[in-house]
Parts: sequence; C-alpha cells; structure tokens
Amino acid sequence: MVTLAAGLFVVTSAAQTAMNSAMQWENTPKTWKQEGNSLLETVPAATDYWRTTHYGFIRDNGPFRYATRSGNFEAKVSISGDYHELYHQAGLMIRVDGRNWIKAGIEFVNGHQNVSTVVTREFSDWSVLPRTDNPASIWMRLQRFDDTVQISYSLDGTKWSMIRIAYFAPNVPVKIGMVAAAPGKQSFEARFDEFTLNDLTTAPKED
Repeated sequence: MVTLAAGLFVVTSAAQTAMNSAMQWENTPKTWKQEGNSLLETVPAATDYWRTTHYGFIRDNGPFRYATRSGNFEAKVSISGDYHELYHQAGLMIRVDGRNWIKAGIEFVNGHQNVSTVVTREFSDWSVLPRTDNPASIWMRLQRFDDTVQISYSLDGTKWSMIRIAYFAPNVPVKIGMVAAAPGKQSFEARFDEFTLNDLTTAPKED
C-alpha cells in the first residue's frame, strides 16, 4: 500500500484486481461483465431498494456487487448509464441488512438526473440534488468513519461536493459496493468505472 494525506491508503493494482475478483453479487443480473476495473451490467426491470415510507411497499432486489468490510473506509466509483425511464438509478450502497442501508448515486426523475441519497433505518427517506445538465458520468464517494457516513459527489473525481452526513451503525461489518435498480418496466445499461475501497484512518473533512 502507498500512504497518502488525510489518512488514506491506496490499494495497489494487484490488490485491486484481487478485490474485484473477490467481490460477490446480491441479486445477480442476467447480463454483466467485468473488464479490468470496469463493471458493465444490464439492470433488470422491476428492481428497487426502498422500505415503506410514503409508498407503502418494501423492495430489496436490485443488483448489488459488494465487498464485506469492517472499520472505517472510503469507497469511490465513476457511474454512467443509459437512464431513460422514471427512477432508473445507479450508485454506491453500504448495507448491514434489509433494514439498515444507504444508497447514493444518480436517480432519473422527470427527464433529468438527480444526485440522490436514500438512508434507511427501518424506514427509508430520500433527498435529491437535481442535475439538469445530465452529465455523461459522475463520481460518488461514501466515507464511513465511526458512526457516520459522509456522502459526496464529483464531476471530475477531484473536486468534491458533500451532499449529506448520515448516522450509520458503528463497529459492525458491512457490505459496500455498486448498486443499480430499474423500478419500472424497462431495463437499462449501467457502467461503473474505477471502483476503489481504501482504509480511512482520520475523520473526513466536510467538502
């Protein structure tokens, strides 16, 4: 590993390849492909993650490719997709179980992309930041430190904007990785590039 500022440790290329190979699926899509550090998948229709609030239903069946981690860490990925139907979505998820999870990424609503976060602790809530420019891709970052997950996004992977700090149970192993869903009748193509998962030894700064 190579030590960087702010308490980060960068995973070497060989370790990154090994991590990609060791990642597991929850709700495996029928069509997917790993090319180096790029994941391409066809997100099946009638898939979603949501729990009760406002809509009155529970959905927990989107494709989720994850590693299992304990302690404090930072996950980053570049996301792009052929979003075209209401609520098409792709991003990062951190998850303890079906009642405790956070997903953050792009969600397609009313013809444009939104940087979206859903925090679920028994019940889901939802917050969005509209991106009417519909960027070709976007970076998402989740930073877990003690009882907090800090969520940020970037258009270039360098300059970050924090969109939320949320409580998350400390001192428990979690699943962390790439998630997507297509709640309606149409599937779509999603792509995840440069997924990294690094140790975090100091509290992240607020962007």
